[in-house]
Amino acid sequence: MSEVPGGTVPPVQPYGPPDEVPPEPGESFSQRLAIAQRAGGIVAPLITVLIAFVMGGLVVLITTGKNPLKTYQAIFEGAGLNWFFEIPWDFDSIAAYNLQQTLIQTTTLILVGLAVAFAFRCGLFNIGGQGQYLAGAILAVWIGSSFDGLNPYLHVGLALVVGTVSGALIAGVAGFLKATVGAHEVISTIMLNWIVLWIGVYLFGLGGPLQNTTQESVPISNDIVEGAKLHVFWGDPVLQGLHIGIFFALGALVVYSLLLNRTTLGYAVKAVGFNPESARYGGISVARNYFLAMAISGAFAGLAGAIDILGWQFRLSTGDVQTSTIGFTGIAVALLGRNTAIGTGLAALLFGALLTGTSTRNLDPDVFQPELASNLTLLIQGLVVLFVGVDVLVLWVLGRFRRRAATA
Repeated sequence: MSEVPGGTVPPVQPYGPPDEVPPEPGESFSQRLAIAQRAGGIVAPLITVLIAFVMGGLVVLITTGKNPLKTYQAIFEGAGLNWFFEIPWDFDSIAAYNLQQTLIQTTTLILVGLAVAFAFRCGLFNIGGQGQYLAGAILAVWIGSSFDGLNPYLHVGLALVVGTVSGALIAGVAGFLKATVGAHEVISTIMLNWIVLWIGVYLFGLGGPLQNTTQESVPISNDIVEGAKLHVFWGDPVLQGLHIGIFFALGALVVYSLLLNRTTLGYAVKAVGFNPESARYGGISVARNYFLAMAISGAFAGLAGAIDILGWQFRLSTGDVQTSTIGFTGIAVALLGRNTAIGTGLAALLFGALLTGTSTRNLDPDVFQPELASNLTLLIQGLVVLFVGVDVLVLWVLGRFRRRAATA
């Protein structure tokens, strides 16, 4: 038995491959799946991605008659990933520019992926990343377009902090409702998504409080001032070069890992996610951790929205508010990344490359129809989520191979 504040909890049993761990009496399916996923290591998600790309290639071949290998090569080059293999590196090439756009997308996807992953680790499904992202963007554009003449470092810091806090508050509402009255977080976060969306439409709509003061017929915000823009350290600022927001995203990965694995809060969050009743018996406040897990998740998404506004978007329109879906992509990022810091970062890079590589300007019509490119991205994303959902089958097959290897 190990001591924790307020009581004791049974020692955690070691685990191996899924077929070597007999389920404990009363152990839930989600608990067994979590153990199996960890035992599967990096092999299972790689197989998941491979299957998704193979199925996507078959769809490309059957529906368009195009060579799927050439299509994927064009996406790879359109995302700028070929830049790493062009020695010596040309920092001003087309490949370098495409890579900058991929990393800008990756920055956002890391943060919205962490917003979903952290809640998952507490046994919660944060489907409200989109609303939390928009809350951060709305507050950041308000701060960024105001206070002209303020010290740039203070201006940027204020916008980032306010955006982050706004995302935390929105998600915290869902966590509070879960902790106090048992309202399911999926329902409450979906409702909060719509509330934030329509608040944004009102604020930037014609005659709205934050509508542009110089273009009264356009439903868009004022542009943020120069002093509130994030510094571009690679590429041309006019062409949306890579800004320092990527370092905030990488730092968030470190914070996420340390928070979960090196703090009592992380221990409590994982304990609640693994088995709320056992955690409560051990003296851990389940309600408190529900609230904190959702608030921290929302903070990641709010920071993502603020960084996008200060890094490259610089304004918000009612169209942006109504059509953005980047927060929902975070669900696929977290699922593929197995809710780990490294996995989430790699999954974000994959989806960022897909979004950039399938953009209309990056695909040759002779290779693949550009107007269908975004649909190809959605198809691959959907297949990834689908095959993540059949992890049990993938892990079962891996277990069979391991048993055969052990007995051979």
